Amino acid sequence: MKKIEIRKAVKSDSKFLALSMLNSSRAGKKIGIFDLIFNVDNDAVLLEKLEALTTSDIKTYCHYSNFFIAVIDGQNVGTLCNYEPRIATAELLTKALEELGVSEEYEERASMISLCNFETDKRTWMLDFLTEQDGYGGLVIIKELIKKSLLTASLKGYRIVHTIVEIGSADIMLVYKKLGFKVIDEKKCEIFKENFGRSGVALLEFHL
Repeated sequence: MKKIEIRKAVKSDSKFLALSMLNSSRAGKKIGIFDLIFNVDNDAVLLEKLEALTTSDIKTYCHYSNFFIAVIDGQNVGTLCNYEPRIATAELLTKALEELGVSEEYEERASMISLCNFETDKRTWMLDFLTEQDGYGGLVIIKELIKKSLLTASLKGYRIVHTIVEIGSADIMLVYKKLGFKVIDEKKCEIFKENFGRSGVALLEFHL
């Protein structure tokens, strides 16, 4: 494996981040949460919306400043979002989505699905949108991204790291478990199954 550089994302990474977020949210499913929120049957338009979300003046957890990018030979090969729930709140996300023209109807559906989620602990460091480009197996890239994130969390004074994985996402679940994360809770929900074909979500935890 060639040398892996882990760097902070910048605004010009918005296209790459949008694609990574879309792929991560779908994770082997026909649709993901962003398909549901934006209600756009066109990936090009959906990606434009996600780009706008990553560069919005409202700094949601999807903002580019919360991402690390893995680079090999100048090529972006992986991403990881890390954020502080006490700063990147759900209220900020709602406000940003409203500015992007998301209708109340779809905000309501997204809110219903969020009931299948876990209450965010503001004392934790959160991980999301962990991706690795095809052709770069072996978990090396993912390990480097998470290692960088855990170091950052520790330097900021965090001792607990959380991530949420859909039940049935065997590959990503296995990755996190191999890296020392443990499932501490599960939540099953019929509306989640109706929309995504997955029974619910699992909360994973890592202690620094």
